Order: sequence, then structure tokens, then C-alpha cells
Amino acid sequence: MVRPIVFVSGNVKKVEEFVAILGKSFPHMVENRKIDLPECQGEINDICINKCKEAARIVRGPVVTEDTCLCFNALNGLPGPYIKWFLEKLGPEGLYRMLAGWEDKSAYAVCTFAYSPGGENDEVLLFQGKTEGLIVSPRGTREFGWDPCFQPLGYDKTYAELPKEEKNKISHRSQALQEFKKYFISNKEKLSL
Repeated sequence: MVRPIVFVSGNVKKVEEFVAILGKSFPHMVENRKIDLPECQGEINDICINKCKEAARIVRGPVVTEDTCLCFNALNGLPGPYIKWFLEKLGPEGLYRMLAGWEDKSAYAVCTFAYSPGGENDEVLLFQGKTEGLIVSPRGTREFGWDPCFQPLGYDKTYAELPKEEKNKISHRSQALQEFKKYFISNKEKLSL
């Protein structure tokens, strides 16, 4: 019996985008499960690897976890992996105000998917996507995190103002998922889940 890959996330909007971007051509069954994982600290890749290992330990099977960072160039990459807490305390307006004293409003969004086949000693694979942009005064819907204050380069709209289909074509999450999907499609014979 083929085991599904468990996407560990309690964020409904992330799950929604994950399913929409992955599409029907993904060669494995994926199911979602909300599991409270410890919030690790450190650099992006270390956080992702530790989070995925813990999820695999709990699920005891193939898992994928996701971590998103929003990095301000003026602040040398902060808030980075701690964006969740900054957003929770400050909201999109506060994120924009954080850069009030800086001329440089450039930023980049990074999404990392970490995959483990689920074994205790299995290597964790990382799939990363990055979108350059600007931090702007919030515009658009307030449905999803910091989308109202992130305007991708080459666009005059924030993530929140773009139609979902358009955002899902260009986003950091989309880029990371394309890498994830490519890996599974090109290795489907070798991967026995």
C-alpha cells in the first residue's frame, strides 16, 4: 500500500495554496494534518530540517513541512524566520512602519519545503523559492498574513491585491513547490512511499 505524504500545517491558507499550486499532476497522494511542532530558532535551513525531523518522528511516515520567511534588506534579513511573531504583534501596518527610518524598503520572501521519507535516519530534502519585492503601505485583502504589505518586483500590486491564480504563479511558495514537484516527478520510480 502506498502511504500518503502528510503535509503538516495548521494554516488553512497555506494548505489552500499548497493544493492549488501542486495541482492534479503530482504523482503522490498528499493529506494535511495539523500538528503542533516546536518553534525552533536559528537559520532558515536548520529550522526547516529540525521541524521536518520532528514531524516525521510524530507521523512515522513521509512528511513535508513548510517555513516562510520575510526578510528586510535594510535589517540584514530580519525578521526572516521570525516573521510569524512580528506579524502577530505588529500586523501588516507595523511591518511597514518598521522600515520608516530606512530608505531601503526592499525585501525578499523565502519559502522552504522540507521533505522526509519518515525514517529516523532519513535525510531531509529542502526545496526553496524566493521572490524579491518591496515592503509597502498595506493594500488589498487581509486574508493571508503579510500579503498586504509585500509587493513583488515588476508588479504594481501587493500579493493581497493580485488574483490568487496570479499570486500562485509567481510566489515564493509556488517556486518552492515547483522544485518539490519536479523532484517527485523525476524520481517517482525510485520513491516507494
